[in-house]
Amino acid sequence: MPELPEVETIVRGLDPGLRERAIAGTELLFPPLLRRASARDLAALVGKRIAGVRRRGKMIVIECRGGPTLVFHLKMTGQLLLAEPGAPRDKHTRLVITFADAASELHFRDIRKFGFLLCLAQTPHGTRAGHDAGAADTCAELASLGPEPLAVTSDEFAGRFAGKKARIKGLLLDQTIVAGIGNIYADEILFDARIQPETPASSIGREGWVRLWKSTRRILNKAIRAKGSTVRDYVDTSGRAGRFQFSHRVYDREGEPCRACRTPIKRIRVAGRSTYFCPSCQRKRRRVVSTHITMLPKR
Repeated sequence: MPELPEVETIVRGLDPGLRERAIAGTELLFPPLLRRASARDLAALVGKRIAGVRRRGKMIVIECRGGPTLVFHLKMTGQLLLAEPGAPRDKHTRLVITFADAASELHFRDIRKFGFLLCLAQTPHGTRAGHDAGAADTCAELASLGPEPLAVTSDEFAGRFAGKKARIKGLLLDQTIVAGIGNIYADEILFDARIQPETPASSIGREGWVRLWKSTRRILNKAIRAKGSTVRDYVDTSGRAGRFQFSHRVYDREGEPCRACRTPIKRIRVAGRSTYFCPSCQRKRRRVVSTHITMLPKR
């Protein structure tokens, strides 16, 4: 599933290409793609100009001036592609949006059909910069998300996990705590921070949280610069693969030597997900047992 770096790459590809373009038409080729709405609701987009494209967690938000807001979740195999006008549509194309200038079309393609689209009507609370101010951020799919991991301080980051005793790998995957981190980057972040994936959050400590926050920022920013990781189906808006998969240090490398210490990478399951780590670089923290002996006075 595309995670924060992949979705951010897509957004950065879409925004300059779509901003201020007027929508000429929509063609919904797979009706189940659209949740809680119909093709008739999409028709309200015709004639509206796109105000901008942004990311929230793993979702893509396309906002229109004076019209509905579109929210895409790519799930496992979803792709948003800028295609030539009239470009061939294969059997996996689920939605096509055309524009008045006919410079390109926006295609949503999804092999496994797990992706979804929301078409959210403009709220009556006014607009921000001429477009909908609240429909996307108040819908259930986005309102439940935690903050963006690249937008919080180290204290705010640690505070999101305060009082939690579950294993840190599972908590990093919880989108209500922080939004956008998935299986690939949780493993890479934990390796960078030298934290074992099964470590209880309650035992990490102040120094560990600062280290984890720094690793989160470092790994996500590196992955964004590399245009994300193409492990299976992910491509950017031009159909090009990402490059960060060549920099993975643990993810999907079971049995291969650690790039830091040469110890074979191990795979376990945490929170129901395959989890990769180095048993040497990411050793489990042992509980410290006191060996202090109180000497009783001689009688």
